[in-house]
Amino acid sequence: MKDTVSTMIKGMAMGTAEVIPGVSGGTIAFITGIYEKLLHTIKSFGPGLFPVFKESGFKGVWSAVNGAFLIRLVGGMLIGVVFGVFAISYLLETYPPAVWAFFFGLIIASAIYIGRQITRWGPREMLLMILGAMVAYGITVVAPAKGSESLIFVFLSGSIAISAFILPGISGSFILLIMGMYSFIITETLKPALKTLAPDKLLIMFVFALGCLTGLMTFSRLLSWTFKHYRNLTMATLTGFMLGSLNKIWPWRNAIEWLRDKRGAIILDKDGITPKKILIEQNVMPANYDGGDALVVAVVVLMIVGFLSVFVLERLGSNKED
Repeated sequence: MKDTVSTMIKGMAMGTAEVIPGVSGGTIAFITGIYEKLLHTIKSFGPGLFPVFKESGFKGVWSAVNGAFLIRLVGGMLIGVVFGVFAISYLLETYPPAVWAFFFGLIIASAIYIGRQITRWGPREMLLMILGAMVAYGITVVAPAKGSESLIFVFLSGSIAISAFILPGISGSFILLIMGMYSFIITETLKPALKTLAPDKLLIMFVFALGCLTGLMTFSRLLSWTFKHYRNLTMATLTGFMLGSLNKIWPWRNAIEWLRDKRGAIILDKDGITPKKILIEQNVMPANYDGGDALVVAVVVLMIVGFLSVFVLERLGSNKED
């Protein structure tokens, strides 16, 4: 029972993180001690299950894919996604600096945590950490694309975004944002699908999920291989990814570009006043923040809370899994 609750809590944290652009569920998996186990579980899905099924039936397949662990984790993630879509979305709209501060502190502590797992820091590790940071930073400043509602592009966005999901430091939601698909998938499709079970929205989510499954099957094998053969180098790269991603979650950011129509006019939300989606933001200091109350005290407090929460998650990760 204790293991079940522990795994579901980790899954809830991962699911919630993935809804927030700039925060990676892979980061949560790593600091809770289930990252490599998750990679191994995902990698176990494939053609190799057919001979297992022939020899041992469903029981053998369930054991081969670590079904008990997976079902608990996925169950927790689904709860976390629903919580993130509604509760976290509201908090981001109402108190954005405070929410981003919490995750800024969490990512800093996570980068330190991952860096501590490297047994030897040499020139190659330092170089890959710097390169990882440069790549992640570069991704955070790329101007988002306009996206597409084509099912093929929905499939492709799912494949790419889910790869980021299992990569600490790069958020799957942020990849969707860069591809111009975040608003379409999260706001225009997932929310209505959860509320009304509309067939057209469910079809889009099915295609997106299929893309996610394809990306998971492919990228998990690559990452598992690098962990096995180049563990320190992989960890150094992931540390760099996390440090470079901090640019995206700085608490105070001013919008400088919004989604526009073909005529160049800013596309407004249903209220006719609020821009539908921000495309580009600029990091600023509290005195220059034009998004309302800078919430400086709350930012400092929540940044510290986010930093310390990593140690709580690390303690949670010390629990043994079945």
